[in-house]
Amino acid sequence: MGERRHVDTLLVGDQPKGTWLLIFLNSAREVLSEEDAGKIQSALQALNLTLQGESDIGHLFADLVEREPQLPEHLQADSTKLSAGE
Repeated sequence: MGERRHVDTLLVGDQPKGTWLLIFLNSAREVLSEEDAGKIQSALQALNLTLQGESDIGHLFADLVEREPQLPEHLQADSTKLSAGE
């Protein structure tokens, strides 16, 4: 989060300064939108708070609270077939 380090960008190509990247083992895996980067930062903050014994972390998952979980599009068709008994 805001760190400076040498990152291999072979998988994502050259990116302009300030681009949000998902990095694993000093290799950029994915270019992120600012919104997705924020969600990841919130999830990491929630994990750190949980490890410290905090349980009030719902505010860090505002995009998930009080919404019905949804299957990814590619699984929705399979789910419909199962509920129809196919």
